[in-house]
Amino acid sequence: MGILSRTSYVIRSKINAVLNRAEDPNETLDYSYEQLRDELQDVKQGIADLTTQKKRLEIQKRRLEENVEKHNDQARQAVEQDREDLARRALEKKKQKMSQIEELEGQIAQLQSQQDSLVEQKDELQQRIEQFRTKKETMKARYEAAEASKRVNEAMTGAGDEMADVGRAIERAEEQTEEMEARSQAMDELQDSGVFEDALSDQDQIDRELEEMASSGEVDAELETLKSEMGKSDAGPETETSGDTEEEADLEAELAGNGEGTTEDVETPDVDDSEVEAELEELKDDEQS
Repeated sequence: MGILSRTSYVIRSKINAVLNRAEDPNETLDYSYEQLRDELQDVKQGIADLTTQKKRLEIQKRRLEENVEKHNDQARQAVEQDREDLARRALEKKKQKMSQIEELEGQIAQLQSQQDSLVEQKDELQQRIEQFRTKKETMKARYEAAEASKRVNEAMTGAGDEMADVGRAIERAEEQTEEMEARSQAMDELQDSGVFEDALSDQDQIDRELEEMASSGEVDAELETLKSEMGKSDAGPETETSGDTEEEADLEAELAGNGEGTTEDVETPDVDDSEVEAELEELKDDEQS
């Protein structure tokens, strides 16, 4: 196969594939049906033309037959008048007319045969058209049912072009949603870690650490003040002095007022250093928590 032949074959195959994809069976069937009806109409028109020609020949034949009768009468009249020459001429014309009549009869018979054949072809073609019409409607109904079934199956399986577009749209929506969710979570995480505040603040890392240390020192100082007020300083329990503490003085005054004895009668309890240390640790734990 030469290059031109191969090229022509490829082009024809491509065109045929395009036509197959673009072809609508319903339109093709309707077009074929109309073509058959046009052919039937042509056959009917041919029968009508043939019949017209036959009728013209039949009319011409009748006229010749009338002339034959006329020439026959002329020959008889000439014989009665002893005019054999006129009778001979009339008989010669009669013979010519009869010869023409025989020729016309042959042509009329031929046209009648053609007419009968065309009528049979017309009847057969009309019958085939009716059969094709029934089959056409059946095929169209089957095609429409198959097309509807295909659309339903494509919709159920998502294999159709429209469903594929819908599937891609859903995928894009899911991707965008996931991206937005991830971005939102990242923003929350950055906000919790203080990145946004750092970005808006003029302090650097050293300033922030120093500020945290100063804040921690203020808490420690406040804790020491609180422990001092509660008599639980880290310096240990205060040693006993020769003088009375304020609490002992208040206690002696209260006992004196109640008449229950003097301060000599009340013994000052010894302070256990381990208990103080345990209570101090408990207080530190509460402050840290």
